[in-house]
Formats: sequence, C-alpha cells, structure tokens
Amino acid sequence: MLLLFTLVTTLTGVSALTANEDPNWTKIHEGGRCAIRDQCGKKSFFGKELPCPDNNLARDPEPSLRQKLVSLCGDKWSQGPVCCEDSQLEALSSNLKIVESIISSCPACQENFFNLFCSFTCSPNQSLFLNVTNIQKGSAGRPVVTEIDYLLSTDYGKKFYDSCKDVKYGAAGTNAMSFIGGGAKNYIDFLAFLGDEKLLGSPFQLNFPPPKGREVDGMLAMHDKPKSCNGRDERFRCACVDCPDVCPELPKLETRSRCQIGTLSCWSFSAIIVYAAVFFFLVAWRLFQMDRDNSLFRKSERFMLLQDSMASDDEDEEEEMRQAIKCAEPPQTRYFINTICDAGFSNLGRTCARFPAITIFLSFAIVGFLSLGWINFAIETNPTRLWVEPQSLAAEEKAFFDSNFGPFFRAQQAFLVKENSWSDQSPLLTYDTLSWWFDVEDRISKLESKNGGFTLDDVCFKPSGDACAVQSIKGYFDSGEKPFTPSKWQKSLETCTNSPILCRPNFGQPLSPNLVLGGWEPGRSILSSEAIIVTWVVNDHAEGSREELRAKDWEETLKNFFLEVQIEAQERGLRLSFSTEISLEQELNKSTNTDAKIVALSYVVMFIYVAFALGSTGTGLWSLIRNPGQFIINSKFSLAVAGIAIVLLSVSASVGLFSAMNIKVTLIIAEVIPFLVLAVGVDNIFLIVHEFDRVNISHPDSKIEDRIARALGRMGPSILLSASTETLAFALGAFVGMPAVRNFAIYAAGAVLINAILQVTMFVSVLSLNQLRMENGRADCLPCVIVETPESSAANGSSRLSVTSVESFLREFNAKTYASFLLERNVKFTVLLAFTGLFAAGLALIPQVSLGLDQRIAIPSDSYLIPYFNDLYEYFDAGPPVYFVTRELNITQRNHQQQLCGRFSTCNSYSIANVLEQERKRSQLSYIAEPAASWIDDYMGWLNPGLEKCCIENGEVCMEGRDPPWNVALHGLPQGQEFIHYLEKWIQASSNMDCSLGGKAAYSNALVIDPENFTIPASHFRTSHSPLRSQQDFIDAYASARRIADTINEHNGIKVFPYSKFYIFFDQYASIIRLTTTLVGSALAVILVLSTTLLGSVKTGLAVTLTVTMIVGDIVGTMYLAGVSLNAISLVNLVICVGIGVEFCAHIARAFMFPSRYLMEQASGYGIPAEDARAWAALVNVGGSVFNGITITKFLGVSVLAFTKSKIFEIYYFRIWLALVLVAATHALVFLPVVLSFIGGCGYADPEADGGLEEDLASRRYGGSLIPDDEDSDEEEAY
Repeated sequence: MLLLFTLVTTLTGVSALTANEDPNWTKIHEGGRCAIRDQCGKKSFFGKELPCPDNNLARDPEPSLRQKLVSLCGDKWSQGPVCCEDSQLEALSSNLKIVESIISSCPACQENFFNLFCSFTCSPNQSLFLNVTNIQKGSAGRPVVTEIDYLLSTDYGKKFYDSCKDVKYGAAGTNAMSFIGGGAKNYIDFLAFLGDEKLLGSPFQLNFPPPKGREVDGMLAMHDKPKSCNGRDERFRCACVDCPDVCPELPKLETRSRCQIGTLSCWSFSAIIVYAAVFFFLVAWRLFQMDRDNSLFRKSERFMLLQDSMASDDEDEEEEMRQAIKCAEPPQTRYFINTICDAGFSNLGRTCARFPAITIFLSFAIVGFLSLGWINFAIETNPTRLWVEPQSLAAEEKAFFDSNFGPFFRAQQAFLVKENSWSDQSPLLTYDTLSWWFDVEDRISKLESKNGGFTLDDVCFKPSGDACAVQSIKGYFDSGEKPFTPSKWQKSLETCTNSPILCRPNFGQPLSPNLVLGGWEPGRSILSSEAIIVTWVVNDHAEGSREELRAKDWEETLKNFFLEVQIEAQERGLRLSFSTEISLEQELNKSTNTDAKIVALSYVVMFIYVAFALGSTGTGLWSLIRNPGQFIINSKFSLAVAGIAIVLLSVSASVGLFSAMNIKVTLIIAEVIPFLVLAVGVDNIFLIVHEFDRVNISHPDSKIEDRIARALGRMGPSILLSASTETLAFALGAFVGMPAVRNFAIYAAGAVLINAILQVTMFVSVLSLNQLRMENGRADCLPCVIVETPESSAANGSSRLSVTSVESFLREFNAKTYASFLLERNVKFTVLLAFTGLFAAGLALIPQVSLGLDQRIAIPSDSYLIPYFNDLYEYFDAGPPVYFVTRELNITQRNHQQQLCGRFSTCNSYSIANVLEQERKRSQLSYIAEPAASWIDDYMGWLNPGLEKCCIENGEVCMEGRDPPWNVALHGLPQGQEFIHYLEKWIQASSNMDCSLGGKAAYSNALVIDPENFTIPASHFRTSHSPLRSQQDFIDAYASARRIADTINEHNGIKVFPYSKFYIFFDQYASIIRLTTTLVGSALAVILVLSTTLLGSVKTGLAVTLTVTMIVGDIVGTMYLAGVSLNAISLVNLVICVGIGVEFCAHIARAFMFPSRYLMEQASGYGIPAEDARAWAALVNVGGSVFNGITITKFLGVSVLAFTKSKIFEIYYFRIWLALVLVAATHALVFLPVVLSFIGGCGYADPEADGGLEEDLASRRYGGSLIPDDEDSDEEEAY
C-alpha cells in the first residue's frame, strides 16, 4: 500500500545493463565497507534518483551531513564513518517524513522503521548485509543500482513487524499496516511489500532473502536490537491503541448463553415438565372421580331422603355435596351489581325506544361534533416519530447529535453485480464494464434535479470543502496518478486496494476496498470481486427545511435515473440494485396504498356477510318460498346496514376526537382500527338482535319499548363486560411511550367505547323503528311500501319461522348435539388435556420468538429495494458507522484529554480510545470492527514538531524549541486557550502526502469548538460495527455499544453515549419484552378485576382470565411457527389478542353466571348433569351468536388478507389474525365451557327472567326445537 516507505530506499533509476556484465557488484563483504553511495541518475526521465554501486570504504561525513543524519536517524549516528552523501539523506528524509505521519503514534515502530532504512542508506558496514545484484545505465550515463539483497536477521524482521502490526492510522480509521505493508499478516510479507519495485513505492527491487546460509559469502545479517512496543524504555513505549501488550485487560464478558437442557431451553423444558405433571394429575383426578362416583351417588341419595342421621366423619364431604347441589340448581339469588346494571340498561333501552328520533338525532349530532376534529387529521409517516418514544434516551441522544453535528448524512447507494450463467463465467471487473460505469458516475455528477435544477455538487457532503464524498472504485483513479488504460488498469487497481493512501479520491480520505468492492475474500485477487459498490453521501438538514427539500428533489431525480440505468445494465448482462434516502419511506407508503385495496375488500366481505346473516334472522329459505311477502317484512337487511354504519360512525368520532387533540393517526390505526371495531361491534349487534327476537316471541303483547328494555336489560351487562374490559385493556397502551403503540391504544379504546355507547343507544332506537316497520307490515329497505300477506300477524311471524333461521339452527345444534357431547365427562377431561397441552407448547416456543422487523418484509414484494437489501447483506462487508459522543466535557484540560486519548503514554487505561481499541479485538462480542478515529490523538500528533510539514505558523514549525518539548507523555502539549488556538488551525488543515494528519477532511464535523469559553462542548469518536446481517445482529450491536459507553462512563466519570443512525429504531428492543409482559399482564389483571366485579364471582373471573391468558400464550407460540418476530406491530397484535379474547369469552361467561331459567329446566331432558347445566345453557343461549356473529365474521374478513401483495400484511396481520380467530373461537366455545363446568362460581338469577310456567310456555313458542326428542314425540301423541 504505501510504499512511499520504500521511497525511503532513497532514489531511482534505470537504463539497461547488458547480460554479460558481472552481476555481483559488491565483491568485498567486510566491516567498514560500503555497498552503495550517492545518487547516479534515473531509469527514465520521469523516474526517481537511484544510488550508485560503491564497494569502497566508509568515510567520515561533513559536519552538516552529520547533523542532518543525527537529526533524522538518532544519536547513534553521532560518530564514525558513513556510506551516504547529502543527496541521499535529503531523499531519505523526505520519504521517512511521509511514513512518520502515519506511524509516529508508536515510537517503537517508528524507530525500527527509521533504523531499517537509515542503516540501509548510511551504515558504514553496508557490505556485510547489502549485496547489489543488478545495475543498469542511468539517465546520466552512469551505472545505477536496480536490485539489492538486504540481509536482515529473523529476530529483527519479526520484532519489527510486531512493533508495527497494530499501529492505527487515525484519520482513515484502519491499521497503518494496510498503508505501509499492504495489509501484511507476517514479517515476510511485510518486508516483501516494502521491497517490491512499484510506481509509487520503491524505485528499485529490494529483496530480503533468508539470512541462513549467506554467511559463506562473508555477509552477516543486520542484527540491531529492535525496539519493542511494550518495552520498559518510555521513549519508545507505545500506547494501548497501537500495542495490545500494554493494554489493560477489560472485564471478561459473559457470552450470552441460554440455559439449555439438551437441545431445549430451560424455559421450554420447564413448560414440558409442568404440563407432564398436569397431565398425570388430571388423569389421576379422573380415575379418582370415577372411583368416587358410586360412593358420592349413594351419599347424595341418603342425604336427599334424610336417612343419614349419623353425625359421622363425612360432614366435610356432605357440605361439599350440599354446595355442589346448590350451584347446580337454577339460581334464585340476585347479584346487586347485575341488578343495577340491568335496571340501568332497561331504562336506557326504554327511553331510546320511546324517543328514537331524538336519540338518533342526538347521536348524529354528537358524532358530527366529534368528527369536526377531522379538520386536524394528519397521518404520521416519519419512522422516528412512530417507533421512538419522544422522551426516550435514544431520542434525546439523537437530538443532541443532530443539533451539534448536524443530521446524519443521506446515503444513496448502488450495487452493480454480474450474474453469471453456466455459459458466461466472465468476471465483473473488465475495462469495458468499468469504462461504462465511470461514465454513469460522470452522468450522475452532472444530473440536474427535475424541479430545482440542483446537481450533486449542490447537495453533497464535502469533507474537504471542495469535492463531494463519493465512495467508488472510480475514486482510486481521481488523481490521475494511477493510469486507467486497457493495459494498466488492473495493476493500478491492485496497487490502490493494497495501499489506499496512495490513491486518495478527490475528497481526500483513503478508500478501504471493502467499501467499494464486494464478493472478494482476503487471499484472493481483488479482480475477482463480484460487486461494485458506490455510495454518494448527501448532506441532511432539518426536517422541512429548504435544503432538505432540495436534497429530496435531487434524490427523486437520481432514483428515476437509476431505473433507466437498470435497463442499460441488463443489456450488458449486469444487474443494478440501488437505494436512495427517500426510497424506503416511499416504498413503505406504496405498500400501504397497495394494502388499502385488500383491507377495503376485507371490510366489504365482512359487511356483506353481516348484512345477510343478520338480515336473515327470523327468515329462511322455506319462508321465502312459502310466503315471499312475509320474508320481505321479516328481513333485517336494513337493520344490519344501520349496525355497520354505526360502527363506522364510532370510528369517525374516535378519529375526530383524538385528531382534535393533535394525536396523529398512524398507518396501523388506519388499517386496523376499522377492522377491529367492526369485528367487536358486530358481535354486540348479533347479541342484541337475537335477544330481542327471543323477547318478541316470549312477550309478544308487550309494547315495543318494553321489549327493547327487556332485551337490553339482559344483554346490556354482557356488552358492558366486554366493552369495559376491551376499552381498559386497550387504554393501558396509552401509558406506553412508543407513539405507534400509544396512539393505536388511544384510538382503539376510544372507538370501542364510542361504538358500545352508540350500540346501546342509537342502534336500539333503530331497532325499535325496524320493529315498528315489521309490525306495520312494511317492506325492509323500502319502508314506504306496505306488503300484503295472508298472515294476520306480520309483526312476530310464526314459531316455525324461527326454526328455519340460522340462530335457531345453531341453538338446536348446540342443545341436541354439540353442547351435550362437549360436557360428557371423558370429553371434558380430553379437552383439558388437549388445551393445556397447546398452552404448554405455546409457552415452550416463546424463547424461540425472535425480535426485530426485517425491512424487506415491510415493503411490497415487487419493490426495487428487495434486490438492494439482498445485495447489501450479501456483498457489503462493512458495518454501519458508530460514534461515541462526549458532551459537557472541557477537553482543554489535561485530565480530560487523558480520558479521551489513546496514543500517549499518560492516557488513562480506560480512556475512550483505549476501551474502543480493546473492544475491537473481541469484535465477535462487541460488534466493533474498525479502529476508532480519535481526533484528539491525531490533533496532538499533528502538533509533533518532528512532522515538519504539518503544523506551520508564521513560517515556523509549531512546538519547536518548546520547553518542556512535545513528547508522548503529553507534557508540553497545549491546554486552555492555546489548545483552542491550535485546534482551530488543525480543523482547517488538509491532509496530503506531506502530512496525513490534517483534520479538515476527517474531522471537520467531529467536534464543536467554543472559542469564547475555550471549551469543546461536544465531540465524537468514530468507528464502525462489524457487518450486521440480521435483526438480531443490529439489536446485539446496539446493546453492546450501550455497554461500552457505560464502561467508559463508569471508569472516567464523564458523559459519553453511542450513536448510530439505526439505534433509534432498535432502542425499542431493549425493553420490548418487558413492555410486552407488562402491557399484557396489566390487561389480564384488568380483565380479572372487571370480570370478577361484573360477574360476581372470583372463580368465573379467574376462568375468563385463564382462558384469555391461554389464547395469548398460544398466539405467541404461533408467532414462532408463522415466522413472526416480536416488534411494535406484533405488540399491537398481542394487545388486540387480549381484547378479542375477552370479546369471545365475556358473553359465554355471563350467560353461565346468569343462565336462562327455561334452559336450565330443559338441561335434564338432554341428559346433562346438574353441575353442567349452566355451561350447557350458556352454550345454547349465546354460543350461536359467538360462532355466527364473531367467528365467521372475523374469519371471512381475515381470509381476504391472504391475497395481499404486502409481506408485512401477510405475515403480521393475516397469519396472526387467522390464528387469533381460530384459537380464540376454540377456547371460547370449547375450553371455557369445560373450565366453567369445573371451577365456575355459583350463578345468579336474571332479573329479566319471568320464571315458572309463564316463561316455560312462552319459550316453547320460540324454542320448540329445544324440546328433547322424547318429549316432542309425547306431545305429538297427546295432540
């Protein structure tokens, strides 16, 4: 890479020596004799001066030469003869100064490097270890040396390499060995690189043959004792950053290993063990019950006949038996809260039914008023404001970084890839391909934006002030020093990738080859690269500013240009993938627009089903055939439409209300809330309508408002239970800091609450008007039309009409088949075993659920960004930059300087630079891959008076003659005002071949200088993460950076934080597991409290909470099986799971606690044991509504989402919601009734149940199909 070092070999030359000339030009090898001396010309006109062969004795130099030699090479040259002249020393000094600016931070390396070439050039014993093997006639006609053997001891070679192998070149942020040794991995390669003849390297071939066996020629290896970087001599001891052996040992990190038992995690193993214990307990319990049944039956018989007069030891068992019998009987007592709720809802229903017009008008007025907030409606699409808590640490740190260093750059990146086939295995890197691509880059540099006519030069980042930062292979040829011609481009490229410092691009910073080429591996030729990578760096500005709009304008033009270039690339057998800064947000919005059609179709499907399903209540195919007129009257299609409209009104009111409060809508809200509210609201509509139909049959002579009051009095508390638990469960999310989750929770809670209120007011009024229409014989949907029918009672229909309805069919199926089968004892135990097994499986899979959200999932499957992200992970072998930022630190003080620096002997062991270097050495744990660019070390190094071309002030070298002098112990270096004075000069100094430590290109935006207060309020130390290939890598890298910053803060007592552009999006994963657990756990606690309070039973409340818990647990397990990771979107889904789970379970639980007296009396006729009667009655009473109104509606709506083109909708919504519908439905209709039959609390009498014969007779008119088969046959015979 940088064999400017070999320029150190001094000189140049060339002409040609004939083959018959003697190749051995150093005939005598003895002490005090030279091998080369002075300069005799060049190889060509453009070449460098080359030495003369000279085997004469060494001579004492002139005093002036002696002084120069000592100044350059050290005190050991202060006496004795030498083999060099003034011209050689000038060339040596010039070349060593170039090297010094790169390796001066490590005195040992510098000393060994200087000594190697000082001995080569001036040693009086040259002939002992140098042998000239080839000469040519130079441009001046004199012979010049073109090849030399340099005999170097193995010990010197190894220790020389060891002293330099870890030295860092701060401005480039990479190992200095990449520049001075071509990235050599051992001393042999290092010396070979130094000696290779090259255009910008050694002017002649310098060989380093093994010394063994050469003694026969009279030669002895140069065996000076090299300096060690960790030696005791403080003058040559290197800092930790450049010498690992002097570094403090950081505390060992415990590798994050999960507790494993075999191939299972301890959590999964525990879940399996617990389930096994439950399994065997349930089996043993069942066997025990079977054994006890006979004994219990005899004791029950004895108790009932009052024949057991013994006060025996069985009193506890008898008490248990009495309690069981009491709970099995039809409830007689009333629950006061339910009575209050019943009375309240009855009065509400009566009022709304009595004054329907006023109720509907007021409802519209209130909804209209709330909807005025739509004026302030806004959708939040900025990812930062969506997924980052405004008060979070990450958000505060981003704000600090942006305000001090400016917003992070806007990156535009392209990958050019050769996709070979079996018939075409040609390489990507060819002269023709590169020429075409360089032309593309030239066109991009001249590209003018569509709207403003801005070019790249107008918007790009210019680190050196005059050239745009473009990381491209083309940058290697910017200076023109490396020829790009058909015959030389390959050698030029290899030289530049080996020594990037020799081929700086126009913007001044060396380009590491892994930033511009991909698909090559160390050890392979760079020409085998499989991808060309180009990154254009554009300045970012404050959101909404004119400068930002200018950048976006140019990026839009660049995107369109790339789309055209993709066609050009295809014609050449190439593939171009790209991304601009605006691309991701545009594609995310495009994904949303694509999803909107599918979501709308899903809503339409649910709407159609609900309208027809609800509209067919009380009608049927037989009714249509037999009496079409009656069918038209009894249809409730318009009522269903009104119910759907009320759902949409509640969404509108919620959006308006919270938009007025400046709570922005998110895409999740826009896509999910209508679906959620429709799914929740439809269930309540079904329940109210079905209950009202029953009341119409059981109380046909009552006024409409009285029937409405009775129906709402019975269903209102059930709606209150589900709506209150859902509202509070969603509302808990309002306490979450993440805006996407918080806003969703607020809108969802508001919409569900408003929807419930409208359903028990506005919908009830609509229902009363619909009933009035029916009783007046008016057609559905056309109420102005009166339909003439042969039936005298158009209002209520006939009992047989209800038998043909969907609701009655489901009730009959439940009563005679499903519920009776489910509540058989063996079936119940099988259900318990199966569902607990599913729950255990879900729990066991929880540790397998990954975190994160792959960007490729969030965009359309046909997006042009998909190939880009694939290429990014495949070919880009560099991680994102990370900055360790200092704040509120007065770095002008020495103690604070020592807390930051790393290349001086008095730097703190746990300084920022030292810690980052140590962490880099364990990159598999720290995810730190590159040496840190330490501005303070480069600044202090720039002040080194030994680097005569660096700091110049008023024509004088800075710090020269200072007392105390500049030194590696920091003594004599500036502080306070002087520190700021030189710092301002350094930050404006450019890097060049004479001095590579200038701060302008590398650090122009790395620190904030306050010249008035002589302080540095903020600065950063830049490094890079290792390549991050997965979401888990990003999460772990962020956690590691936090840990590193905490280590620095702890040991130095300063304020340092890590910053990378992606941190703000991954900050959520540091707490998302805890947040999920807290949110779901709190929602379950709310469910337990509310269900216990409103149902009047802790046992039943526990049963409901347990069921919802199992639903959530099964969904989390399904997330792993469905490939769904945990992130903010899936967290919202889990909150929805809790709400929907309650919706499925609440009505079953309330029907169990407040059973229909008539159904309780019918249970025995179906062979239902007394203890199971209430569970059977609950299934018969509301099971059909739960299946018909909730399950089928949601299933149809979710099924449509399978056709989405968006991966995020397909994975996070379709898969999870489908699983939710199936899991929640089976738990509510299968598991919950079984659990209630075992542990449910004793029921209460329903205030709306008339009881006795009246209800029985009235109910028979409605539910004649529920009469057991044997009773039905008996009645027919009697009739």
